[in-house]
Amino acid sequence: MDFEFRGVRGTFPTPEKDRSRYGGHTTCSSLRLGPNDYIVVDAGTGLRGLGDRIMSEAGAADIRVDLLLTHFHLDHILGFPFFAPLFSPRAVVTVHAPGDPRDTQSALAGLMAGRYFPMELGRTVARKEFREFEPGTPSGSVRASSCPLRHPQGSVAYRLETGGSSLVLATDTEHPESGVDERLAAFAAGADWLVYDAMYTPAEYDAGKRGWGHSTWLAGTRLAAAARVGTLVLSHYNPAHTDADVDRILEAARERFPRTLAATQGLGLGKE
Repeated sequence: MDFEFRGVRGTFPTPEKDRSRYGGHTTCSSLRLGPNDYIVVDAGTGLRGLGDRIMSEAGAADIRVDLLLTHFHLDHILGFPFFAPLFSPRAVVTVHAPGDPRDTQSALAGLMAGRYFPMELGRTVARKEFREFEPGTPSGSVRASSCPLRHPQGSVAYRLETGGSSLVLATDTEHPESGVDERLAAFAAGADWLVYDAMYTPAEYDAGKRGWGHSTWLAGTRLAAAARVGTLVLSHYNPAHTDADVDRILEAARERFPRTLAATQGLGLGKE
């Protein structure tokens, strides 16, 4: 598995210097399957840099990208208009998302409508396909499945399995009042990595963030233990949290679940 984080922030990008070590781009990650062949999860602002890299590596070769969207909140799609392969006639970009693919196409086309963006989606020259996500093998030997999450307007977690490794991304979810989300725990059971929503500290959550659709590092450690995952990876950081804040969150999480990492832009998982 050749997985890499391209954006780890939630809500909106953070260019501030004191947030630069973990990174300020919003949610995006990639699984490289081979030369010019990628599965990408979410299209936050981190997608722009990934697109530039794909184009640079591809040269004159064909490009294939399967983009899996968890939902359509802005922090998960803002990078889409700036994804360089969309503007290449050598690229095939297939967008998979929950629900009617016509709604997916409409949402992304709206983001690139003339009032907001100078190049409309219909004018981009890549071959584009829009599909309702279905469990299976979107590309190569990777098996992908999804699980509904507790989030306003809905969201899903994805599980990617390939080469004997498994990774679950649950970036936007709210934990239950007590215990853990049993459905998500079953979905993540035994995964090598669980990437989890660490938007709030427990104190922030209790001080007025209930019902906002996000979780805490503490809930993440409980879920990781219940699901018996190999490593918990905290992500989707609060834009108000500085690098020092995330350092403290990571330290606290490791006291509860020692095998915890904090995602950074460029962090790779499963690379040999």
